[in-house]
Amino acid sequence: QVQLVESGGGLVQAGGSLRLSCAASGRTFSNYVMGWFRQAPGKEREFVSAISRSGTNINYVDSVKGRFTISRDNAKNTVYLHANSLKPEDTAVYYCAAGSVVSRMTSGGAYDYWGQGTQVTVSS
Repeated sequence: QVQLVESGGGLVQAGGSLRLSCAASGRTFSNYVMGWFRQAPGKEREFVSAISRSGTNINYVDSVKGRFTISRDNAKNTVYLHANSLKPEDTAVYYCAAGSVVSRMTSGGAYDYWGQGTQVTVSS
């Protein structure tokens, strides 16, 4: 089992920044691909970003490219999502996920474990 706990969400004005963190425990963190997903009210869950075990392979959804940066610290068992130039349409609950065998980093079904989520609200 892997336990994931997100933090760092909050209320921010458009153009502002947040750093989301996801702390993992329970298994060897470096064995897992880590992803960030989000779900806005009334919408389906959406892939945001993912990072490979070593950090060398990174994906972003087009809507956040150039604004968000994913990173991981395997020594601290933590994955981060630096969200800059936030827009009201970024408002959602953000979830981190861990997968041991991930064929498609953008697919939520490929991940084994999920956190409880952290709310990000961007005001205009």
